[in-house]
Amino acid sequence: MTVETVVETTQYLTFTLDGELFAFDISQVREVLDFTTPTKVPQTPDYMRGVINLRGNVVPVIDLRRKFGMPQAVQTVHSCIIIVEVVLEGETVVIGAMADAVQEVLDLEPDQIEPPPRLGTKLDTSFIVGMGKNNDDFIIILDIDRVFAEDELGVMKEIGEGAQFRVGDGAVQAVSA
Repeated sequence: MTVETVVETTQYLTFTLDGELFAFDISQVREVLDFTTPTKVPQTPDYMRGVINLRGNVVPVIDLRRKFGMPQAVQTVHSCIIIVEVVLEGETVVIGAMADAVQEVLDLEPDQIEPPPRLGTKLDTSFIVGMGKNNDDFIIILDIDRVFAEDELGVMKEIGEGAQFRVGDGAVQAVSA
């Protein structure tokens, strides 16, 4: 989705990371969970915090702060995991994205969204749909399908398919091969 494709009012779930306001298109958000400590999966990238049990399904959890090069957060009562659907190779993959806090669901008109700023050729901003404006606040609107490169999402998909886990009692446990 690009800012040019936003032609009607769209709802966004806003959330904070390191004091900055971000948003996902609400149509890709399944739910918001209270923070729970993920089970770490060996040999995964540092932004990959592990997996959680979501009603009997193993769901990979990523730390958006780490992905964006921000300092790691201290977990608070407001910390949460946003469960989103990401399209990978034509298939929908469910992942959890850690956030400092969820703010609100916000309606933004097309004239409230500007294209992402040009930051030079060395910085990849293709995962930013645009910059939303709400009162005096800027909101960085993310394209969740582009937040991760194909190879990074492949790691998360493999965790859901190939890893050996036991799901039960509200927890996920790694099972040795």
